[in-house]
Amino acid sequence: MSEAQEHKRQQNASADQNEELRALNDQMKRRIEERNQLTEEGIEPYPYGFDVTEYSKQIIDGYQDDKPETVSVAGRIMTIRKMGKASFFHILDKEGKIQIYIKRDEVGQETYRVFKLLDIGDIVGIKGYTFRTKTGEISIHAEEFQLLSKSLRPIPIAKEKEVDGQKVTYDAFSDKEMRYRQRYVDLIVNPEVKETFVKRSAIISSMRNFFTDRGYLEVETPILQPVYGGAAARPFTTHHNALNMELYLRIANELYLKRLIVGGFDGVFEFAKDFRNEGIDRFHNPEFTQVELYVAYKDYYWMMNLVEELIYKTNLSINNSDSTCFLGNTISLKPPYRRLTIADAIHEYCSVDIAGKSETELRNMAKDLGLSLDPKISSGKIIDEIFGEFVEPKLIQPTFITDYPTEMSPLAKKHRSKDGLVERFELIVGGKELCNSFSELNDPVIQRERLETQAKLRQRGDDEAMVVDDDFLRALEYGMPPCAGLGIGVDRLVMLLTGQDSIRDVIFFPHMKPE
Repeated sequence: MSEAQEHKRQQNASADQNEELRALNDQMKRRIEERNQLTEEGIEPYPYGFDVTEYSKQIIDGYQDDKPETVSVAGRIMTIRKMGKASFFHILDKEGKIQIYIKRDEVGQETYRVFKLLDIGDIVGIKGYTFRTKTGEISIHAEEFQLLSKSLRPIPIAKEKEVDGQKVTYDAFSDKEMRYRQRYVDLIVNPEVKETFVKRSAIISSMRNFFTDRGYLEVETPILQPVYGGAAARPFTTHHNALNMELYLRIANELYLKRLIVGGFDGVFEFAKDFRNEGIDRFHNPEFTQVELYVAYKDYYWMMNLVEELIYKTNLSINNSDSTCFLGNTISLKPPYRRLTIADAIHEYCSVDIAGKSETELRNMAKDLGLSLDPKISSGKIIDEIFGEFVEPKLIQPTFITDYPTEMSPLAKKHRSKDGLVERFELIVGGKELCNSFSELNDPVIQRERLETQAKLRQRGDDEAMVVDDDFLRALEYGMPPCAGLGIGVDRLVMLLTGQDSIRDVIFFPHMKPE
């Protein structure tokens, strides 16, 4: 496209936007005038409440032709056909749509006149009785009608027209960025979106019941922390004015939950909002939800078995299936899952052996594989880069990756039989990490050494390395029993079980750049 053509295209786009804005302003002006007219006539356009007794799906599913029922419903007008003395319209409630028939002689001339001032998007309440129209549609014959909220901004309702014998949808609210920014509109006009979030709630409830049924205690730990830890990530910082101190939004809740294991609880878990000051993509949001679980007297082998059961049963309760469809792949979630050490996984997919290699050797391997690395990163990060680039995306079916180098896992217990490694696993599903687990390190001397090594990595330039948390070390010095820990990314699990390909599709209000 030439420069002149591009300039012309931009001019046309700008003209179209201006025309849309003028049309929007005209519609809003008319709606505001209608609202003012109602107010002047003593009609409250925003009353305080309405008694709802039934919902659309409930009415339609339970309808019997010989038994009309008196019902009271409320919802948003989504279609409207205004006629002389009688009209039809559909309302949308939390369960779906249902048609309403309103007749002037039934509701009264004044009420019917108010109805004819209404628009698509207005919220109304109806009391009446159920019936079936001549076309077979189960509907409600209105006997009473009330405006509950006047919509001043028009809703972008999709329209259909027939082109060459086929239905074509246009004016749909389908722009991804607009849908994320205006989720309230997205939920109104794209009802399938609501189903994803209903499933999200059910997934969290299923997981919570799984844990509580086993006797584990749900707890809450601080979001604002004086020392952040429990993960390799950059934090968000804030300032406490009264105490004149810097605080951090937590990047993980691990270290506080392990304090509770020290305190005598044998099993604790927390659904937590965590915050990491990192990039945004379809698998990462700076504010995200995870659940962490810590169980005393267990190890990472036991935890692998628990994770298999948890994910399988959660999917079964949500999808009534052994499998799910994610990113175009049918993924079986039925145990057992494949188990593979990180060294074996890299050898299988990259044909290189990382076991026992020095930082220089690992850096040369990465270079030979075509990776360009930050010179400041250490051995653990190099291995992580190789795995993330060449192995993780290929692990579609559930796979436990186990036995990580010590440097990559400063909070995990050393492997009981493999030098230089720790007892850690990550579960990879659909090409992405879903959860992380350790046999937790409970030797305070070794834990201090590990965190001090992390501090040296920070001095070297690794701003994701962990910091020394003296109070956590003090807690370990009182004695923590053997313990297995687990963190599951709830947003990613919801993506997997609902078949969504972006984290923004499973978070009501994802983080966005300013408009």
